[in-house]
Amino acid sequence: MSKNIYEQMTDKIMLTGSKLIPELFRMIVDDSEAQLLMAMPGTPEQLAEKTGRTVDEVEKDCRTLYHKGVAFKSFKGGSTGYKMCRDMIQFHDATILWSQAPQAYLDLWQRFMEEEWPDFARLAEQFFPKAFTRIIPVGESIDSGSQQVLDVDSANQIIKKAETVAVTNCTCRMIAHKCDNPLEVCLQVDNAAKYTIDRGSGREISKEEAFNILKMCEEKGLVHVTMNRAHAGHFICNCCSCCCQALPLVISDGLKILDPSRYQAQIDADLCSGCETCIDRCFFNAIEPVDKDADATNVMRVIAEKCMGCGLCQVTCPEDAISLNAVRPMDFVPV
Repeated sequence: MSKNIYEQMTDKIMLTGSKLIPELFRMIVDDSEAQLLMAMPGTPEQLAEKTGRTVDEVEKDCRTLYHKGVAFKSFKGGSTGYKMCRDMIQFHDATILWSQAPQAYLDLWQRFMEEEWPDFARLAEQFFPKAFTRIIPVGESIDSGSQQVLDVDSANQIIKKAETVAVTNCTCRMIAHKCDNPLEVCLQVDNAAKYTIDRGSGREISKEEAFNILKMCEEKGLVHVTMNRAHAGHFICNCCSCCCQALPLVISDGLKILDPSRYQAQIDADLCSGCETCIDRCFFNAIEPVDKDADATNVMRVIAEKCMGCGLCQVTCPEDAISLNAVRPMDFVPV
């Protein structure tokens, strides 16, 4: 039995077998728009030739699909072309930020995240040798005087070196509604920021506002996550443990769909007062008390294999008993 065009689009973003992704495509594009998406990539002139439509019609529909988030601009050869979203992450993040997305569409995305995404994430863990995203330590958690801190290890440095910065709503919390953490906290840098501004799915901000957002997220106990690459074009998400695409599955199932930072927490037992603030701050259950003599106060220790190196525990330790130490080589982050 031949597949309909929405199932073919689902195949194209590597989610073959999903029952809900075809319905998501069907809700956001009609048959004519779907045919145009499947004809991509190409300039409006090339797509007009492929589809037998006029260039004006194609240009209009391409702009519509761009604003919906299912098509992206391409600038090869000096001409503006369009290409279909390449994977689930692009489809998810871009279309949820479409200002006219109906609530039923957002609700269906959450159904996918709860019902189908965990199985696809397990497949992705096996198929892709390196996670698409990784954690960056909290800005003030690393002692730069005692070890080399790469720009890609620092959210503040990523912002400092950016030409353009924008902010969007967190797409995960927009659809999940599982906590009351702030929404407008996903930072877009350089190419991603220019896309956001051009499409109108976020707003341009100053570096000072970006630093303030990072600090506020650190105080709220949100984890900084970025793309797992050492080149420009980063985003910096600020993730909670309940709504995020990756964190809940990392925590509950130990899936390797999110890389740790290059760092790992270490607790100085001589300084630790056993207050357990760090346990409350750790998403990953990576800190536990060490039983001592009955008359002694328990101190905390890090479970090395669980620590993701986010630094949330370090910045709120009242005794300054926690340090972040580099435990992975500089080439841990792919070029």
